[in-house]
Amino acid sequence: MTNNEGQQNLQKNIGFTELLIFSFSTMIGWGWVALTGDWISSGGVLGAVIAFFLGGLSCIFVGMVYSELTPMFPNAGGEIIFSYNALGYYPALFTGWVLLFAYLGIVAFEGPALITALDYLIPLPKIGYLYTVAGFDVYFSWLVMCWLAGACIIFVNFIGMMSSSLFQLAATIIMLIGGAIILALGLTRGDSENFTPLFTDLKGFASVVLAVPAMFVGFDIISKLTEETSVNIKKIPRAIILSIILVAVWYILIIICAGVLAPVEVYKHDGISVVNIVNYATGNIRSGRTIIITAIMGILTSWNGFIIGSTRLLYSMGREEMLPKIFCRLHSKYNSTYVALLFIVVIIFIAPLLGRNSLNWFINASGFGTVIAYFMTALSFIVLRKKHQELNRPYKISHGIFWGYGALISAVLFMLIYLPIGYGSLNKTEWLIILGWLILGVILCKKTPPKE
Repeated sequence: MTNNEGQQNLQKNIGFTELLIFSFSTMIGWGWVALTGDWISSGGVLGAVIAFFLGGLSCIFVGMVYSELTPMFPNAGGEIIFSYNALGYYPALFTGWVLLFAYLGIVAFEGPALITALDYLIPLPKIGYLYTVAGFDVYFSWLVMCWLAGACIIFVNFIGMMSSSLFQLAATIIMLIGGAIILALGLTRGDSENFTPLFTDLKGFASVVLAVPAMFVGFDIISKLTEETSVNIKKIPRAIILSIILVAVWYILIIICAGVLAPVEVYKHDGISVVNIVNYATGNIRSGRTIIITAIMGILTSWNGFIIGSTRLLYSMGREEMLPKIFCRLHSKYNSTYVALLFIVVIIFIAPLLGRNSLNWFINASGFGTVIAYFMTALSFIVLRKKHQELNRPYKISHGIFWGYGALISAVLFMLIYLPIGYGSLNKTEWLIILGWLILGVILCKKTPPKE
């Protein structure tokens, strides 16, 4: 890796609680409100619960690998540094580029998702029709609202990690209130007769399983924050695994509560499923609007988390001379990755121009980038265990090869979902987007490794 002496460093001002909150809340987005009804109607209550249990278990395999590697290399680059030390410059460059694509796909999607949620809560004006793309009418007023929302969250990150951490904490607390409301309703107003279908069929169950991996993306954000934490490095694995378990419990409880609160016919109506369920259970439309407010916080925490992850990847790739070194510049006053943030500004500006529906192509394609990064991380773990046993491991997991190959197999199974042979195969447009991103990487990324 490159020598970075004399370079301004990221500040260490993140504690254990912040690490856990960032990981948990980055994983929890909008899906728990919008998609829970679809999961139940497709796979049944029990089928959906089993699917998320298996998804959480698979992520724990990957998380265990991260638990050893992250304390070994407490660097903002995360997977980039893992791959660099295990496999070399070019695999690390590839890993960083595909993971950056995965994060940016989510960053691009969250702005339009936020405005869509706000429009459900309070109908927003549609002024200045511009064009239609992928069946979605783009209005100038809609673009402006997306850009203003993006400017606000960019500003939060520009003025430093402390402001970003406080924002994440506040939004997470509000989101948890929404979960607590649904849990309380499930305990007090639930009816076991609504707990149907318990299980539909294998095809329906498989459709839920296919959706699960995307719901757990985000725990890896911890590996991008270790350079900025003052936490004892041996405690970081606890935050990784605990956050995965908490997210699995969150989804399972939401599914169970939704299942007992309303009959399946309620899920199949147009609209946001959990909001419909809460409206049905309480008989009051304002109850559902309260859930929308708390769910919007999930969009914001996910958006903020992936912006942080994207900027740290850009920062690290600049520092390791995989991208122009300008990306590793920090602001003299706020110590923020301001050049990387400017790159995110461009993404946030362009994304709404494509319309809301077309962004689904990017979110689907970005999921493939995530599982490739998981594969590369698992492979790096196995290589380091076999060829570099002399390296210091502040936290060494027991039965490492078992966890390593388990993570590798999990990543391969996730990848198969996206390939033409899988049930969730990407379409031609999504494959073209991936190809275009790889070509852009060849153009922008440095072609020769830096001198040691």
